[in-house]
Amino acid sequence: MANHVSMPAEEKREARRPTLLDALIPMIALIALLALSYLLFGKDASAGPNQVALLFSGIIAAGIAYKNGMPWDGVRQAVVDGIATGLAAIMILLAVGALIGTWALSGTIVAMVYYGLQILSPHYFYATTTLICALVGFSIGSSWTVAGTIGIGLMGVAASMNLSPEITAGAVISGAYFGDKASPLSDTANLATAVTGSGIYEHIRESLFTSVPALLVAILLFGMLGAPGDFDATAMMSGIESHFTVSLWAFTPLLLVLGLSIARFPPFITIFFGALAGGLLAVVLEPARAAAFAAAPELPVAVAMLKGVWMALANGYVAHSGNESLDVILTRGGMSSMMNTVWLIITALSFGATVEHAGLLNRLIDPLIHRMRSIGGLVATVVATCIGANIVTSDQYISIALPGRLFKAEFAKRSLAPVLLSRVVGDSATVTSPLIPWNSCGAYMAAALGVSATGFAMYCFFNILNPLVTILFAVSGLRVWRTTIDTPPGNAPPLQG
Repeated sequence: MANHVSMPAEEKREARRPTLLDALIPMIALIALLALSYLLFGKDASAGPNQVALLFSGIIAAGIAYKNGMPWDGVRQAVVDGIATGLAAIMILLAVGALIGTWALSGTIVAMVYYGLQILSPHYFYATTTLICALVGFSIGSSWTVAGTIGIGLMGVAASMNLSPEITAGAVISGAYFGDKASPLSDTANLATAVTGSGIYEHIRESLFTSVPALLVAILLFGMLGAPGDFDATAMMSGIESHFTVSLWAFTPLLLVLGLSIARFPPFITIFFGALAGGLLAVVLEPARAAAFAAAPELPVAVAMLKGVWMALANGYVAHSGNESLDVILTRGGMSSMMNTVWLIITALSFGATVEHAGLLNRLIDPLIHRMRSIGGLVATVVATCIGANIVTSDQYISIALPGRLFKAEFAKRSLAPVLLSRVVGDSATVTSPLIPWNSCGAYMAAALGVSATGFAMYCFFNILNPLVTILFAVSGLRVWRTTIDTPPGNAPPLQG
């Protein structure tokens, strides 16, 4: 039997508060390394170089934590716990990859493109995309589900019309995130109310005051970006009809996903069931294609179809229709296509967990809170903190929960109602998360829509405008609610002003 040498227990050390320099070093390192990564590797930066930058910056933060008296065991456990918070997102990503593969195989994506070409025009396509995604997002309360289902189809329609994929992705994300933050079914909205102490329905009501103007301006901007001129979809539709069986039955997996979402099934179950439904539909509507995709003529047809669906789930679908435009739209998907994104999320969460455990983010924020005398300045600080948390922690949920906890006492001290804080957090932390390439939301949107975050970020008009609108409201005194001495915050109608 092998001899096991027990390691001595780590010496108990007294933790010290980090200095301002301690807090700045990992942040500066991250920004510098990410900038160098994009300079050297361009659009391929997220395929490995960014992950190295995040990991190296996390090691620097861990070294500072140890220097300040935090034991390695605590840092290691913080990283493990941080990665654990992202496991649900990783599983959803894998499910979306599987869904894209089977929907491409079954003809669901083709059907979205085919019917979309008939009812949508380049003149108003971007604006309509935003509105459709906003309505569906409000109905189901999930921006990820919207982007991973309807968003995929709309990206295909845009490609068929030779429209910008970056602008289309921005329109999908703008609408999806409006629906997400304005829906009582949204997990982010409920998290914002939970950490701030406000009620969900008053939070939704207040959020609409700042979200609707931002959405309307975004739709107007997207309308101005519409491509002028007539679009003849005859050739594309003829190509689809000659290679695919186009039927309204192809929308069955989409309807299943929407139904399960409304019924509040977990997102992973909802999306993966949609992927399985796509595989089943491929066997029913496109049995020859499913069997041919397996490239195994020696197998019985039924077994070959099973292998074809299995391959689409795992590695995505590769189209060989002879129509180059269609092949570009349909050659995608599979769980394996999400592995770069999974890698990015793991390293980003590791860095964020280390920074939070070491108290570095708090050290940067605390001085700012006490210097902001005006309500407008305080709200602007909350917005900046939420955006900074999205950049540093790389996780939307942490970026909602952490500022909510940090500013709750200060808002109560100034007799500001909890609903004001929850609204500001939702208007900034929720909507800016997809704009950060290494944030879990930015990585997800890039993987699902097939466009890099650096490409679509500048076109996410709603996500950019919403934080600005909430600051404008605070500076002008609009919808700034206060509590009375004898009224529990967030329960009774507060006094405005």
